[in-house]
Amino acid sequence: MTPTDTTTTTAAVHDRYGGPEVLELRDVEIGAPGEGQVLLEVRAASVNPADWHLLTGVPWIARSQSGLRAKPGRRVGTDVAGVVLATGPGVTAFSAGDEVFGGASGALGGRVLAKVTSLTPKPAALSWEEAGAVCVAGITALQALRDKGRLQPAGRVLVNGAAGGVGSFAVQIAKAMGATVTGVCGPANVEFVRGLGADAVVDYTKEDFTTRGEQYDVIVDNQGNHSARALKRVLVPGGVEVVIGGKKTGKLLGPLSTLIRLKVGFLVGGRHAAPFMASTNAADLAVLAEMMAAGSVRPAVTRTFPLTAVAEAFTELAGGHARGKLVVVP
Repeated sequence: MTPTDTTTTTAAVHDRYGGPEVLELRDVEIGAPGEGQVLLEVRAASVNPADWHLLTGVPWIARSQSGLRAKPGRRVGTDVAGVVLATGPGVTAFSAGDEVFGGASGALGGRVLAKVTSLTPKPAALSWEEAGAVCVAGITALQALRDKGRLQPAGRVLVNGAAGGVGSFAVQIAKAMGATVTGVCGPANVEFVRGLGADAVVDYTKEDFTTRGEQYDVIVDNQGNHSARALKRVLVPGGVEVVIGGKKTGKLLGPLSTLIRLKVGFLVGGRHAAPFMASTNAADLAVLAEMMAAGSVRPAVTRTFPLTAVAEAFTELAGGHARGKLVVVP
C-alpha cells in the first residue's frame, strides 16, 4: 500500500453506548499504515472487560477516554493476532508476511492498523486463536505479579478469580516464576484451575480463603469481594494485594470504587494494596511469547466465535462467569 491507499474491511462497530445489541458488522474504510504502524490481516481477536466498558460507556468515568457520546462507527476490540500486510514509514521490526500478536484498537474485524510498539512475533507453536487471546489478560497478569506484586521465586501466590482471563494467565505465570499457587474459583471451575497448574484450589462456595489460616506474599485479586481487614489477615508482613477488578460496580466509578476502598483500607498494617492499570508494550509481549514458546504458559481459550456472533461473545463475557478467554475469528 502507498501512503494514500485506502481499503475496506468488515468490522464490529457501534454508533452509541450500550450492550451487545448496539454492535453492528459494517464495511469500514481503513487507511494505509502511518508512521510506526502496520496493517494487519486479523486471524483472531478476543474480548475483555475493558472492551465491555468502552462499548457500554459504563462506568461513566470510562467516557473520559472514549468521549461523552460514542463516536459513530467506533470499532471495538484490543487483543489481536494476524499477518502483516503492509508497513508504515519508519517500521523496521516487521515486514509483509510476518505473523504477530499483541494489541490494536478496533481489533474485532478483518483488518486493523496496529502500532509496532504493541506487537511481537507469534510463536510458531501457538495457534491463531491462542495468540489472539493474550494481550490484555496476559500483560495484566505478568505486570501484576512481577511489577506490582514483586513476586520472588518460591513465593506464595493466591489468585482470586483464577478461572477468568487474567486469572488463568496469573496462575500459569506465577508457576513459571517459581511460586506456589492457590487458585480461588467456583465449583464448576475447580478442575479447570487445577489443570492450569494451581497447587491448591479453593471453591469459594465451600470455603472462604481468608479464614483458612494460610498466608501469601501476593494476592492477585480479580474480584475485590473481601474487606481490607480480611485480606490483610492472609498476607505476610510486607505482602501485596494487587487489585485488578471488583464485582460491586457503580455507574460512576465502576471497579475503581473497589480499588479506592481497598487502597484506603491498606493504609495501615504493614501490608500493601497496589491498584494498577496494565500497559501494553512489545517487551512484555516478548516475555509472554518466550513463556508460551517454552510451554510454561498456554492461553486458556475455551470458546471461539465467528465475527458474525461477536455480540454473543460480549453477552457471555458480561455474564461474569466466562472461563478462560473468549476468542472471535473473522
